[in-house]
Amino acid sequence: MELELRHLRVLCAIADSGSVGRAASALGFTQPAMSTQLRRIERLLGEGLFVRGRTGVELTAYGAEVVSQARDILARADALGRRPVGRPASSAGTLRLGVTNTPVVPALLDSLRGTLPDLSVSVCSVYATSDLLGLLETGELDAALGIAYPGMPVTYPSALAHRAINTVPIFVALHAGHPLAHRLEIPLEELSDDTWFVASDDGVGWPGVFYDACRAAGFVPAVTHEFHVLDQLQSMIAKGLGVALVQPTVRPVDGVLVKPLAGDPLWQRPLLIWHPDKVDAPVAEAVHHHAVRAYRDLLAQAPHLQKWLARSYTTARLPEGPVMAQPGPD
Repeated sequence: MELELRHLRVLCAIADSGSVGRAASALGFTQPAMSTQLRRIERLLGEGLFVRGRTGVELTAYGAEVVSQARDILARADALGRRPVGRPASSAGTLRLGVTNTPVVPALLDSLRGTLPDLSVSVCSVYATSDLLGLLETGELDAALGIAYPGMPVTYPSALAHRAINTVPIFVALHAGHPLAHRLEIPLEELSDDTWFVASDDGVGWPGVFYDACRAAGFVPAVTHEFHVLDQLQSMIAKGLGVALVQPTVRPVDGVLVKPLAGDPLWQRPLLIWHPDKVDAPVAEAVHHHAVRAYRDLLAQAPHLQKWLARSYTTARLPEGPVMAQPGPD
């Protein structure tokens, strides 16, 4: 057996989905055929590329190197006939990582420590994704975990690369005694009289997408508070002081319910942005892979999201984005 481009696409599909079964479905194979293909590739390369985890498969350190090389080969193959773009040399050893309001950081850092023990990671917390882009552009950061919104294009500096981590619906958090608490899904228009806690401007679309959704639902929020400190926010919601839109990974405290919005009018796209000339390709691959894994694990632990998935989709697709696959065993 000799490696072909189709084999490299198999490896990338498994790495992106975190599951042999989901990769098989995406590429039109059966799961046994995909598993056989993976075993043959690993035998040819002489070392395992993935290890089975609680919710699927994870890249080994060697696997991250191979998949990053596979992506490079596939990109070069796809670029045949176009004007070639040189790839600058990269460096490794340290990573200055900026992060917006994302819950994946603890699990991501723990996974990187195990996978890349020689990598030193310095984390900088910055709320606005636009500020993260500025710090990347000035060279103060090497990589960042930011946010985008489907339908709201972001202008990235040409020196930066970016890749989506997931695409998920935005949910609403409300008091357990709210008149709509019994609903499986909450129509946005029926929250028109509520007081809203709205996170501040993140420079890439929020809160504009929220107000656009409200106008499409036929109202403008009468009372809003600018707020995004999650623990205090949940305490105020638990006291019935207002409602807020939240990430589907949020774990509600006592007195708070997290519900999907009817019709899923709002979506969010976590993503990795990095300097290819400052971050080794295997490091970027490992950061993206483990961020995807951490996010998928958090989604698997969110019962409100699991109920939404069970009612709505096995997979939810957006026309311009990646698949938000149902978290679960391989």
